[in-house]
Amino acid sequence: MVVHCVDDYLADPRAHGDDCAGADAERLLAEIRRLAPEISGREAEIEAARRVPLDLIDTLKSIGAFRLFVPRSHGGLELDLPTGLHIIQALARIEGSVGWVTMIGNGGSLFAPLLSRQTFERIYGGAPLNYRNGPILAGSTAPVGTAEATYTGWRVNGRWPFASGCQHADWLAGFCVMTEDGRPLPDDGGRPWVRGFLLPAGDWQIEDTWHVMGLKGTGSHHIVLNNAIVQEANFFELETGEPCLPGPLYKAPAHLLPLFHGAFSVGVAEAALDDLLTLANSGRQQLKAAVPLRDSEIFHYELGRVSAEFRAARAILEAQIASHWRHALASTLREEALLTEGTQTAIWVSAACVRVADACFALAGGSAIYDSSPLQRRMRDLHAANLHAAVHQRHYAAAGKAAIAAFDCLPDALQQSIA
Repeated sequence: MVVHCVDDYLADPRAHGDDCAGADAERLLAEIRRLAPEISGREAEIEAARRVPLDLIDTLKSIGAFRLFVPRSHGGLELDLPTGLHIIQALARIEGSVGWVTMIGNGGSLFAPLLSRQTFERIYGGAPLNYRNGPILAGSTAPVGTAEATYTGWRVNGRWPFASGCQHADWLAGFCVMTEDGRPLPDDGGRPWVRGFLLPAGDWQIEDTWHVMGLKGTGSHHIVLNNAIVQEANFFELETGEPCLPGPLYKAPAHLLPLFHGAFSVGVAEAALDDLLTLANSGRQQLKAAVPLRDSEIFHYELGRVSAEFRAARAILEAQIASHWRHALASTLREEALLTEGTQTAIWVSAACVRVADACFALAGGSAIYDSSPLQRRMRDLHAANLHAAVHQRHYAAAGKAAIAAFDCLPDALQQSIA
């Protein structure tokens, strides 16, 4: 039995949830395939404007592309993690900036259930129960703001970078160090207490700072607050907060977010391979080459090597997503070791996808340096994405530290046998 409307789901969610999610995913993927030529045809416009045009945002919004993980009780699609990330990957394969801003919007929607129920209802409760409506969330996770305790709330000041999609968002998130009398307040572990918060987009100032080499169309400007009073109900704890709504997606969002970045990178890397194959099949023959590109044994070797690395990246990402989702369903995801494992996977996947794009760019030859070549854009986008804090190489240190700790826990005899 296939259910196509939210009203049927609300009448009996346990009976219709899986049917609704499957039908919605199939419909959304069909819509994305239909839109692919239009999106691809506007790549130059997106880069020149340094943002995804609002009419295209409205189109993506109308098909539910920003509602992948919003609860069905509030008009979202509430897809399972593997299906939702597959859709983000499909969008990234078409155009990097479009894939990125939809990734950010869907990641932001995982923050909202960590708010008080009253604030969550303020964000989502006013819209009709329909995936075509509802707010888009964006913001910055850099903890560069401060929130000073006052009698009327928290006085927030800050200037947050990399706020992708801030120009089309309805609500924006920032992260702050919580302070009192100018001194950081400690969290339960004695570190500076960092919390996130959400405010309507109209409360923020946007500084036009996004002049960059990759992901040009994401509009990732700085956002600013000066002496803004933010109520307690607008704050949330990303790592330890309890969601105000049930569901496996909302219990440990910090553990899921690195995998969003992995899905984006796989989508763009797959597009780079598509572009290279299209070029090879066009009959192109490089200067002084004895045969066309598609008939060259050197090209065959390099293509086989690069596609193997891509398949490895895609496979390990899919395995990690499936593992995280199993833990999410079992309510066992919120473990530091699993956060480290998922982040380690996402870092490797993102770096592998950069290598794939670099190799495709080099194999294409001189024609790839022109703006008309999508390969140079894929390469730039992946290099920019690979610098994001969620998948930065420095986080490998946590995985190395965990490996040392695991070894230290082994019995002495087993340690000696390994050595």
